[in-house]
Amino acid sequence: MKPIQINKILCICLLIFAVTDAKTQEYNAGHHEEAGGKLNVTEMILDHVGDAYDWHITTINGHHISIPLPVILCGQDGKWHLFSSSRLEHGHAEYRGFSIAQEGKYKGKIVEKDAITGEEIRTWDFSLTKNACSLLLSSIILIFLIMSCALWYKKRKAEDVSPKGFVGMIEMLIMSIVNDVIKPCIGKNYHRYSPYLLTVFFFIFFNNLMGIIPFFPGGANVTGNIAVTSVLAIFTFIVVNTFGTKEYWKEVFWPEVPMWLKVPIPIMPAIELVGVFTKPFALMIRLFANILAGHSIVLGLTSVIFITVSLGTAMNVGMSVLSVVMTIFIDFVELLVAFIQAYVFTMLSAVFIGLSQAESHHEKIKN
Repeated sequence: MKPIQINKILCICLLIFAVTDAKTQEYNAGHHEEAGGKLNVTEMILDHVGDAYDWHITTINGHHISIPLPVILCGQDGKWHLFSSSRLEHGHAEYRGFSIAQEGKYKGKIVEKDAITGEEIRTWDFSLTKNACSLLLSSIILIFLIMSCALWYKKRKAEDVSPKGFVGMIEMLIMSIVNDVIKPCIGKNYHRYSPYLLTVFFFIFFNNLMGIIPFFPGGANVTGNIAVTSVLAIFTFIVVNTFGTKEYWKEVFWPEVPMWLKVPIPIMPAIELVGVFTKPFALMIRLFANILAGHSIVLGLTSVIFITVSLGTAMNVGMSVLSVVMTIFIDFVELLVAFIQAYVFTMLSAVFIGLSQAESHHEKIKN
């Protein structure tokens, strides 16, 4: 196939992707209207980047098509409750005394009314939400893909046979991350931390890609959820500080600086100790903010189609075309950001681990 034909097919696919994204948001926008009948953009964006108790597919003629997910709760009476999220009818029904709060600090969460005061109380919630379901699904798919690559290496008959296609791409990514990121940042003990860092990279990268897909099984804002990014940051924090050398902890509590910066007021030790906690915090916020911003921009651009409806046909058509073009552009950017954010998180984690492997001057001379 000629390069020109390939480019045409790619452009058509991207256009279909962008239009599908816009139409999906159009259908989903049906229940985000203000009193005047206009689209509430803020509520629509917050709803789509947030979590949910069902996996919403689309809305056709006012009818919501979604996949119900299991709700697992522990009520005030200590009893466990297991039922389908369809019982709550997208937050418009109550079941066994449980309902989805429509406003207040618990908005969007399942609550239970207090038997005495009648106030809404947050219950112990272990439900399999959209983000949790997407996380499990993407993890299963990722494990399957990586294990299929490992199976190819296990079955190949000769060592000089080079992988092609998908297996070759995965090998290229692995070798690039190991040789260009992990090995230079950590040093001689890089092989000890390579499995963790490669797992983090592929987990973030794959979930970033899944989040760009506007239809099932994609579209969930997993890596744009601060709970997920905080867990990843905590894992890096544990690895860094659990396997840190004596020299690393010495630099934290007794750094090689002038004595007056350590005694009687431990200025530098306090700064170094704060840095121990700000490093994982930076990892958490960086990934969360960038992915969330990307999703919000796409949703904001698609909402332009509905906002300009009242401005006339000519304005609406013109802005709709602009919205589709800009959506295609942002989709390209998000594909790049999906890789960059996974790369940056892995690189910074490797840098922090490498700093924790500090050696004394005498040990460096021996090596």
